[in-house]
Amino acid sequence: MKLLFITDNFVPELNAPATRTYEHCKEWVKSGVDVTVITCVPNFPKGKVFNGYKNKLYQKEIIDGIKVIRVWTFIAANKGFVKRILDYTSFMVSSFLAGLFVKTDVIVATSPQFFTAISGRWLGFWKRKKWIMEVRDLWPESIKAVGAMQGGLVIRFFEYLEKSMYQKANKIVVVTDSFKKILIEKHHIPNNKIEVIKNGINSELFNPLPKNKVLLKRLNLENKIIIGYMGTHGMAHGLDFIMKSAKNIKNNNLHFLFLGDGAKKDELLALKDFLKLENVSMLPSVNKSEVANYISILDIALVNLRKSDTFKSVIPSKIFELSAMHKPILLGVEGEAKQIVESYKIGEAFEPENEKEFVKKIENILQEKNDYKSGHDRLIKDFERSKLALKMLDFISNN
Repeated sequence: MKLLFITDNFVPELNAPATRTYEHCKEWVKSGVDVTVITCVPNFPKGKVFNGYKNKLYQKEIIDGIKVIRVWTFIAANKGFVKRILDYTSFMVSSFLAGLFVKTDVIVATSPQFFTAISGRWLGFWKRKKWIMEVRDLWPESIKAVGAMQGGLVIRFFEYLEKSMYQKANKIVVVTDSFKKILIEKHHIPNNKIEVIKNGINSELFNPLPKNKVLLKRLNLENKIIIGYMGTHGMAHGLDFIMKSAKNIKNNNLHFLFLGDGAKKDELLALKDFLKLENVSMLPSVNKSEVANYISILDIALVNLRKSDTFKSVIPSKIFELSAMHKPILLGVEGEAKQIVESYKIGEAFEPENEKEFVKKIENILQEKNDYKSGHDRLIKDFERSKLALKMLDFISNN
């Protein structure tokens, strides 16, 4: 089978869509599928082209047996609504044009933003092939949730496009049970058209490690209790709340470590200086191969989003990587993510943006931090990425 996958994020980028797509495609190649990925030049989240790449009209490479076609796009940092829309729409057009010349039996197009899905829909029409929409985020609901845009003609147009994509797709893959429920109840999509393939764990990359003493020494964090956030510093993540809460924590042994970049990074750095936070360190993104070393030094792994009903349907993928390394999760997300953390007993959940509960849950973890191992092991077994990739391939392949 020849499979064409359209995504605007792919390795060597490190965000969740890039990692999920790469690991799924790698497993499909192992299963004998001829996989081609159309993507853009790596630039997320800073909007700067990675070393070794150029934003050319068309270029090819092979990564672990995956045929990768990179097309030109208008590159913008992960901030500024208008520039990001130009980024998204330029990829929509470029990926469609490139896809016309790729022989395939089936097309998969992934969100978070659904302009990629439009490209998949167009290609499905012109090539007379089945196309599958992978829904990683409820867009444009997530735009409204972070306050980037409110109701109006533009949002209503996006909502029209959203529903149209769901209806026209031959099949839909979603990453949470909540997403499936919303598509059925709100958009009246048939149950048998939707499959839930949650995010998972690559246990080859992430497994328990002793604390990296060299790194601790270099960061001057020896003998500290480290609460760490690893990932995008975006509008959705509510990290300003974490920093303001850190200001009021009196335990001098507690230290907050932020690793990553994103739309809010500069504002957060300014807030750190304004609050004169001595118990917070902020570091830029590192290569994927280095992430495990940084996770290893954490005593508590923080996963946080802003308080919004929209985010109750979200399961942040970093939960799985952190759990694979046996780090207790401090979760500031409600809904399905909270159910996972509590049912597997891998950490503590607090109400988003509730400082009193946030501090209390830190204390709970510190008192019980040795009691989470069995929960981590069960989660690893249930969410092994290779098994989930084959489940998705089976759904894609069956008529």
